[in-house]
Amino acid sequence: MSARSTLQYRVFISAPLPIHALPPAAGTQPQWSPLSHTLVFGPTEAALVDPPLTLAQARSLADWVEAFGKRLAHIYITHWHADHWLSTGELARRFPGVTVHASAATVDRMVKNTPDGVPAGTWAQWFPGQLPANPIPVLARPVPAGGFTVDGHTLVAVDAGHSDTDDTTVLHAPSIGLVAAGDVVYNNVHQYLAETTGGGMEAWHRALDVVESLRAVNVVAGHKDPARDDSPTNIGNTHAYLDHAANLLATQPTRAEFYAGMVKLYPERINPYTVWLSASRLLNDR
Repeated sequence: MSARSTLQYRVFISAPLPIHALPPAAGTQPQWSPLSHTLVFGPTEAALVDPPLTLAQARSLADWVEAFGKRLAHIYITHWHADHWLSTGELARRFPGVTVHASAATVDRMVKNTPDGVPAGTWAQWFPGQLPANPIPVLARPVPAGGFTVDGHTLVAVDAGHSDTDDTTVLHAPSIGLVAAGDVVYNNVHQYLAETTGGGMEAWHRALDVVESLRAVNVVAGHKDPARDDSPTNIGNTHAYLDHAANLLATQPTRAEFYAGMVKLYPERINPYTVWLSASRLLNDR
């Protein structure tokens, strides 16, 4: 970390969103977890990590970014899940000339998951009338191998492999000891485990080791509790959550048993409905 760095960072949190068209589970109302958006900025320029899902979220975020008075030069997308990029077009409209970056693998998955500009899956059913209008463009281009700069300071994309999905990355700002960790690291929010079959948890542990190796002072989780700081101890906490989930899954629980077990272990974590979404994908009730 450079003592002379002029960079700073701030985090904007998009609040949890109600999910429509899904029933409550164990008395828990369906909602989407809070989203973190990291702004890295210097005297004149800024870079934003992970645009949100809905138009309303994007407009609130754009207002917040605009208030800093910096030129938004870059947007970086850590991975292809829609809640980390779908509203990019609205931000590009608000900040003309911004360059949108992602890894080549992320760009490829974004394109494949928005055939003809329409988000695949149930996003439109879950958030009716809230998403950007179709067709939704994929504006990201593969990030340069050497990263990109904000007021002369380099920000580097680092491949992490599988975390809560395939081909995830983090953004490293070495001059200030910052990692914007996307969904590799969670901060007091229940982790999305639905894509961890077939060795996914072991791969996620390896992704966390990648983040650990960067020796950051601050690690911003893609889903975080706004009351918590960005301590790198959240790397270890994310490891521990995976271990507890794996141990519980080894007992061959029902969905309800897995849900109850994880919520009991982590009663303070935000959005227990994520546990139910994960259980619904991981377990076939006997």
